[in-house]
Amino acid sequence: MNMKVEKEKTKKPPPSKPKVSQQKPKALPKKEGEEQKTIKIQAWWRGTLVRRTLLHAALRACIIQYWWRQRLERLLEKKRLSVLKNYTREKWAVIKLQSWVRMWHTRLCYCRLLQAARIIQVYWRWHNCQTHGFFRGRYDLTASQLGLELDIFLGSHICRITDCIPFPIKN
Repeated sequence: MNMKVEKEKTKKPPPSKPKVSQQKPKALPKKEGEEQKTIKIQAWWRGTLVRRTLLHAALRACIIQYWWRQRLERLLEKKRLSVLKNYTREKWAVIKLQSWVRMWHTRLCYCRLLQAARIIQVYWRWHNCQTHGFFRGRYDLTASQLGLELDIFLGSHICRITDCIPFPIKN
């Protein structure tokens, strides 16, 4: 036990901070009216310091809010542009698809009309050949004359023309 007591005695207490007197420094004796004025000035100065601190805090808060609003505005602008691009891309795709469908439909109508025109033309040509007829012929060209043979077919009638045309002789 003695050892424990000796160890406890050998333990030194932790160094403590030097004691600073909490008392206010002694001021010169003042008159009662001056003391009131001093208190008012000190209160005014403390109020000024508090208001200045609050003003600085409010200015910093305004700056942070301004920065944050700008950041949000930029983000919203990016989002708006992204949505606008997607909308434009969709509209363009829809318009392109509608254009292709209209073109296909128009081409289909054109091809039908073209086929109908061909059918009408073939029938009309055949009808004209039957009613108006057509020509067939040959010619012989010699040094002194031109010989022609023309066959004109008018439906069931045939007209044959044969002629020799002499060339004038130059001396």
